[in-house]
Amino acid sequence: MFDGFDSAEIRTRDTSIFVRRSGSGPPLLLLHGFPQTHLMWREVAPVLARHFTVVCADLRGYGRSGCPASGPDHASYSKRTMARDMIAVMETLGFRKFFVAGHDRGGRVAYRMALDHPDHIVKAAVLDVIPTSEAWHRADADFTLGFWPWSLLAQSEPLPEQILTSAAAAIIDNALDNWGSASTTFPSDIRSAYADVLRDPDHAHAICEEYRAAATLDRDHDEGDRKVGRRIVCPVLVLWSGKGPLDSWYKEDGGPIGIWRKWAVNIQGEALAGGHFFPEELPDQTAGLLSRFFTDT
Repeated sequence: MFDGFDSAEIRTRDTSIFVRRSGSGPPLLLLHGFPQTHLMWREVAPVLARHFTVVCADLRGYGRSGCPASGPDHASYSKRTMARDMIAVMETLGFRKFFVAGHDRGGRVAYRMALDHPDHIVKAAVLDVIPTSEAWHRADADFTLGFWPWSLLAQSEPLPEQILTSAAAAIIDNALDNWGSASTTFPSDIRSAYADVLRDPDHAHAICEEYRAAATLDRDHDEGDRKVGRRIVCPVLVLWSGKGPLDSWYKEDGGPIGIWRKWAVNIQGEALAGGHFFPEELPDQTAGLLSRFFTDT
């Protein structure tokens, strides 16, 4: 995996971020979701590196990145803080302006970057997400049962941490097998790599803090933007699972595109015929759609 990619640990204000980098051309940052790491881009990144300088990063608290201390307000793991990490990483690598694509939790960091740092983000792609406050506003029984990490991992410590560390393999299998496409087999070494992160107490705590931030500060930050009418000004690509909840839950709102139109001035997107983990299930199609979007002027 990642043949030809260099790796580095880059210091930010209060942690270190692990990255892999390869390619040439315009810079493109790829951000993963839960319960994954940068490894989710293992088949997408090499394709994109033919045309872009690709940077795959582990979010703070995930993978091989650091797990800085948090506090009662969970601010250390808000998407605003995680966005600042990535701005610092890309500037350290020499890129003040760049493209970003994020899946799941990484998609939330990506759109927060576009809102908070519009001078840095040229284009953004968000994969299988709607804005955090929009998701919470529409939360119902289907949401609670289908996206159980949102409510479970946001509970007070130490229960969620103990669940992650003691049942890491079961959690990975549940997520990959139930949220993914039934026709996709995730390699055992990838499952093990994802589970190893959850088994580590520091990473388990950091991941729970990230979900606690999503239930509190991230919602507040979104609502603050909504109230003052702040929108994403760069072009945004919205991709989502045609077999997943986003394709059916929000039809009354015009689907994911309809929801995102309230948050960005320039939107395009489509559903892919895969599960939630479509970048791993359909890497060539995902890479092709991202490449076209970031290449088009």
